This record gives sequence, structure tokens and C-alpha cells, in this order.
Amino acid sequence: MKTLIYREIWESGITYTSFRTMIDELVAEGKTTGTDQSPSMIDYTALNAQRMKRIDKTYTPNQSILSEMKKRQNDLLLLTITESWCGDAAQITPVVSALAEAAHIPLRFVLRDENLELIDQHLTNGGRSIPIILLLDSKSYQVIGSWGPRPSEVQHMVMEYKKLPEPKPAYSEFSKQVQLWYARDKYQSIEREFSELVINAVTAE
Repeated sequence: MKTLIYREIWESGITYTSFRTMIDELVAEGKTTGTDQSPSMIDYTALNAQRMKRIDKTYTPNQSILSEMKKRQNDLLLLTITESWCGDAAQITPVVSALAEAAHIPLRFVLRDENLELIDQHLTNGGRSIPIILLLDSKSYQVIGSWGPRPSEVQHMVMEYKKLPEPKPAYSEFSKQVQLWYARDKYQSIEREFSELVINAVTAE
């Protein structure tokens, strides 16, 4: 198995601001990230741009969580593997970005389909699910933790959906239930699960 050089991957990443700008430009051009430029994927990207814009404007990080996360600002780097069409990523990445920025923890983004060797080192039940957020030691650039591709309760919903016998409801219909869950949860699960990972990460001495 090839040994990945995470420092090079980190340095190839872009900031959240650049990521959001890229998505807005793709929407204006009627495109999406990745190799699948089908109408449905392009539509997902346009919808996600709206979702991310709304969350960017409305989400405020929990201050008590931030006070703990700030203690890790010199220890960690955050590397997110994602794509513009991913519905879970549209809910998660704005929250993670706001937390990281307020806690002064560096965060960068890389695209899954341009980094298949990377995602294949971080599969979820054998699949290339995203987003995946990697915690890197800020000195060694080694992976010391990961979170994703979605909060544990949503992951359970996905696994239960996959167990349903055929014919089962279309995934597009199931996705609506997932988006409703995110709306009801108000980012609390993302905030709690992600911050716990950051706060409790063990770095090299």
C-alpha cells in the first residue's frame, strides 16, 4: 500500500473561502466538481450552495466548546475531503469551518475525486463516503483522528436505509428525510461530535 505524504496533500488544499468561491463559480457556469457532470449532480451543487450560504449566515459556534477547542490551535491541522454535490458536506463543512476559524485551527479542503488514493485510505464501510475530516498533527502531518461522513444518528439512518428490501424508496426521497433531520438538529450533533474529537485528539510528544 502506498504511503501517502500528508504534508503535500495539506499544502495542495484550499481554504473554506476559496472552496465556497469555487462552488459559486461552478453554479454560475452550470457545473459541479468531479467527473459526473450530469444534470442531477449540477442541481445538487446549486442546492448545496444555497444551503451553505444560509448556514454561513446563521450558525454561531457554542462559546464553551470554542474555549476548549482553542487549546488545540497549535497542535492540529484539519483536512477535509469533500465534493460540491454532497448533501451531507453542505450541512457539515460550514459548521466545521466556523468552529475551526473561531478556534484558530487551520482548515483546508481537497476534492475526493482528485485524491482517490487519499479517500481510499479513509473508507466508510468500504465506500468513498464524504465528507471526511482528518486531524493532522501540526508538526508531523500524521493522521491522528478522523470524523465523518455524517453525524452518528444520520449514519445509522443511512445504514438502516441500505438494509431495506427492494423495492425501497428512492434515495432522493430518503435524502429529504436526512435534510429534515439536519434542520431539526440545528447543527448540535455536528458541533458536539466534531469538537469532542478535536478536544480529545492525542498528538505526538
